[in-house]
Amino acid sequence: QVQLVESGGGLVQAGGSLRLSCAASGRTFSSYSMGWFRQAPGKDRDFVAAISWSGDSTYYADSVKGRFTITRDNAKNTVYLQMNSLKPEATAVYYCAADSEVYVLTTTAYEYDYWGQGTQVTVSS
Repeated sequence: QVQLVESGGGLVQAGGSLRLSCAASGRTFSSYSMGWFRQAPGKDRDFVAAISWSGDSTYYADSVKGRFTITRDNAKNTVYLQMNSLKPEATAVYYCAADSEVYVLTTTAYEYDYWGQGTQVTVSS
């Protein structure tokens, strides 16, 4: 079992920045690839970014490429999502997730094994 707790969400103006954190506890954090997803009201949960167990490989949704950065610190059991140049359409609940498949990064939500409770990000125009 892995428990995930997100933090760092809030209200920011368009063009601003936020850094989300996801703290993990339970089984060995470095045994998991990690992902960030987001879900706006009435919409599906969409992939945002993923990072390999070592941090050497990352993958981003086209909509955030060049503006968002996913990193991890295995010593702190934490994964981060730095979000810059935020747009109003980024408003959503952001979730982190853990995937026990460490060799392949996936963008598919159902392939992730554990999820956090989410943190709200609101971008005002």
